[in-house]
Amino acid sequence: MGSHLPADRPSRLPYKTERVSAAERATDEAAAARQTVARCLDLLSDHPSPGAARLANDVMAGYTSLAATGRAAFFDSLAREFTSDPLVLLHAAESYIRCPDEATQTGLKRASESRLQELFHRLNASRGGTAFLVHMREHLLQGLRDHPSWQVLEDDLAQVLRAVFNRSLLVFEQIDWETPAPVLEKLMQYEAVHAIRDWRDMRRRLEADRRCYALFHPAWADEPLIFAEVALTVGIGSQVGPILDPDSPVVDPDGCNAAILYSISNCQPGLRGYSLGNDLIGRVTDDLLARLPRLRTIATLSPIPGFRRWLSGLASTLENPSCVAQVQAAAKRGDWCSDPAAAAKFEHHLMALGAHYLLHARSGSEPADPVARFHLSNGARLRRLNWRSDMTAAGLERSFGLTANYVYYPTNLSRNWHTYHESGRINATRQLERLAREGADLCGPPRRKELPISA
Repeated sequence: MGSHLPADRPSRLPYKTERVSAAERATDEAAAARQTVARCLDLLSDHPSPGAARLANDVMAGYTSLAATGRAAFFDSLAREFTSDPLVLLHAAESYIRCPDEATQTGLKRASESRLQELFHRLNASRGGTAFLVHMREHLLQGLRDHPSWQVLEDDLAQVLRAVFNRSLLVFEQIDWETPAPVLEKLMQYEAVHAIRDWRDMRRRLEADRRCYALFHPAWADEPLIFAEVALTVGIGSQVGPILDPDSPVVDPDGCNAAILYSISNCQPGLRGYSLGNDLIGRVTDDLLARLPRLRTIATLSPIPGFRRWLSGLASTLENPSCVAQVQAAAKRGDWCSDPAAAAKFEHHLMALGAHYLLHARSGSEPADPVARFHLSNGARLRRLNWRSDMTAAGLERSFGLTANYVYYPTNLSRNWHTYHESGRINATRQLERLAREGADLCGPPRRKELPISA
């Protein structure tokens, strides 16, 4: 029998089926989340036993099968069912205050104990558990802004992972061409500063005048946590192009007196906020100085990722933004990229504004630029800005091609670290300080806020 619908009228049935399917999927996700939570309860029900490994595997398999909606339901359940009951904790605290003896102290301790941390510890003890927890925290961080109740999960999971990734447990390795291919492929995937385009590019970064170092965890041995790339040079390099050029000649490392850190990449979003970079920089510095006795300087050739975004928002805050607006207009035209004469017209202004940004722009009490925060907090000194240094698409997008050299002087690291952390003062050369003052003059006074008219 044919359809009773007119030939030019589309049927609504497919859309209804799609809605039913979406609802069924949501129901299935909720059921799978409840089942995974039940397995978590089973895992915590007794002391660790031979069956605990199977239960932990069930939890990890169940969680991994969940889509975003199922993960949200899972986290909501953990936040409700696995955290301390505020009323129970209050009663326990009141009992201890009234009668501070051993019994009430034990009761208070039990009431405040985190079942979440015990759950995370048991999951971590199973095979693949460390990687699982890192990925779980990545998902938590992605949804934390929209789900404030998950903060208790994040706090407990972060505390467990901080112990798991204690620096004394991490393995420091130099990466070379003999490193297993799966690890090299992951470095190519995770490179966040200067993309590794192919295997030819990868090989050049591992030649005799290059170094690559990474940190690993013993329980996750084939997965880099963070890695740094170094170029051995004569003098402090100011240009990214020659370092990244796969056809550049390989120089004798024994004739080099400088090591240039040109890329540091975090590999695991689930470990955001941990000081892995501080540990890596320290170990890299120690290794380079021990292996290369002629080495005199360890410096960076760093991106300035926040500069262009900061400059774009600056004009709206100034009383007279004409100079900043002119610089932005010239940069947006793009002709200066290939025409040195056009670039020279606003080179000094852009360099002055860049110095002002690095020395004086703030995010709270710290420098606004994340790379500046990292190196300065490790005791480095801001030495120089480099013009037309990174002319890749990413370099132009980040900072109009500007880069910065931060220098690690081993004898001054401790002093610089204390100065920065105690007073917030940025250790920079006098030339940069003068340039930053010129940048401040270019900006002029900030726009005055209009006072409300009193009645």
